[in-house]
Amino acid sequence: MTQVPYWRLSSFYFFYFCLLGGTAPFLALYFHHLGFSSARIGELVAIPMLMRCVAPNLWGWLGDRSGQRLAIVRFGAVCTALCFSGIFLGHRYAWLALIMAGHAFFWHAVLPQFEVITLAHLSGRTESYSRIRLWGSIGFICTVVGLGWLFEFASLDAYPLALLAIMLGIVGASWWVPNAQPPARQDEANAGGFLQQLLKPGVLAFYLCVCLMQLSHGPYYTFLTLHLEALGYPRGLIGQLWALGVVAEVLLFLVMPRLLKRFSLRQVLVASFLLAALRWLLLGTLAGHLPVLLFAQLLHAATFGSFHAAAIHFVQRSFQARQQGQGQALYAALAGTGGALGALYSGYSWGSLGPVWTFSIASIAALAAAFIIWTRLNEDPHERHP
Repeated sequence: MTQVPYWRLSSFYFFYFCLLGGTAPFLALYFHHLGFSSARIGELVAIPMLMRCVAPNLWGWLGDRSGQRLAIVRFGAVCTALCFSGIFLGHRYAWLALIMAGHAFFWHAVLPQFEVITLAHLSGRTESYSRIRLWGSIGFICTVVGLGWLFEFASLDAYPLALLAIMLGIVGASWWVPNAQPPARQDEANAGGFLQQLLKPGVLAFYLCVCLMQLSHGPYYTFLTLHLEALGYPRGLIGQLWALGVVAEVLLFLVMPRLLKRFSLRQVLVASFLLAALRWLLLGTLAGHLPVLLFAQLLHAATFGSFHAAAIHFVQRSFQARQQGQGQALYAALAGTGGALGALYSGYSWGSLGPVWTFSIASIAALAAAFIIWTRLNEDPHERHP
């Protein structure tokens, strides 16, 4: 990839999603290890997602206003590690809630601004985004497999130290990346402000579906590890199952440029939502059968891989350069809103309704998103290329 700092950009995604790989499968397990109930676990897991509702919009506005996106990324990375370090001082519920809120406020400031920097480096070659972003998936895989193996033999008391080491990796990678600004488009002067671009046909419907998709992931990110443990799967295998889903995601990212040339964004998004609905039903009802569980994990290629790549393309095409940060931030914020609602509802329903109904609600949310996108998002004849 000529004139693109491929490895510098990729290293940041690698460490950033190492942290997600450390939190998504194991954070609820760690809180369970500390003795919290499923309702309290759901609340603690939801707090970082609630911060994702607020922080990206604030930092996105600041990034668009100042143009200092890379400075925001570096500042957010450093403050994430500093805030999280407080976890070593105590494990009371209120203190852990404060730690979750503090570190997440800065952590969620980072990625939307870095997405804008990456797309600016690509200079319009957005089809190459997936090949850089796949290193985030590789980082996720390395972490879930490594920590899954570690916690087979070691106590979960080592968990906070492992997360802090990953956060320091994010700090280092952020200082290795060169800055870049998105170029202004020819029609920018007539494009209007952020709100005017947000009200273009289909844009609000898209953001609503982002929220629904992440809401549907609530039981998966909050309780899948505990669900599989209850079904008798060992922690090492559970880590490998998490990794399998992300391997499928990596393979999807490799072929995503060709898929986006052959299919429209609407078609890719609808397929992602429908496969998500199927995946949650399988996890809720048949996860005790290993072949079914393996297939459900392979569907992560759609529920995250194709959905995220298509969503990034949609946001990039829907907003002008001066609003790119706010567009990406709103994507992150509504994903956080959906994720927080998903964690909260699953936390309360897991103990009272059980896994089957909890995952069934998630499936209904994904089906609703598929219907909304199919009916509200128009095809763009310029999307596909022969």
